[in-house]
Amino acid sequence: MESSSALPNPDDAAAVLDDAERSRSELVGEIVLPSRHHAWIGAAVAVQIATAAVGVVVNAPWGFAVLAAGALVFVVVAGVQLQHFRKQNGVWLSGFASRNVFGSSISASIGYAAGLASALAAGYAGLWWLAGVCAIGGGLAYALAGRRWWRRYRHNPAGNAHGESALLLAILVLLAVVGAVLLVVLS
Repeated sequence: MESSSALPNPDDAAAVLDDAERSRSELVGEIVLPSRHHAWIGAAVAVQIATAAVGVVVNAPWGFAVLAAGALVFVVVAGVQLQHFRKQNGVWLSGFASRNVFGSSISASIGYAAGLASALAAGYAGLWWLAGVCAIGGGLAYALAGRRWWRRYRHNPAGNAHGESALLLAILVLLAVVGAVLLVVLS
């Protein structure tokens, strides 16, 4: 059994915790996003939504290729943005990839789903100009959700650092791919 003299002094423990919090705040204040990060992510999402609408609605043999090309655009842009972030800052932030880049926040998910649903509806109605506007709106909503997360993270890193688990994200991506394939095959 340890003696009570081995226990840290409460004032010393509080000082260590204050130093750690101050250090984290300083680090967060120095972290920067890649140039036009939210614009790149929003544009990639808009392209992905537009190509998904074309791929599903047109129902042609090349439809899946269009849908896959849009997904590839997003994956490439997301990968480049993550690499630029790491190169600029030398660190990974918990929650940055899942919340800011891959849109796992509720507001990003709703913006994406609304953009895709409305682009699909416009495409089925033959209003391709409106499908494009809806895709841009979905990309804009996604980018604004990422920007909102970034501002919240900078003000409260501990409260906004959590992200989705890699397993959950992998399952969601798999479900999205299966759903997209089924939409193309069954339409």
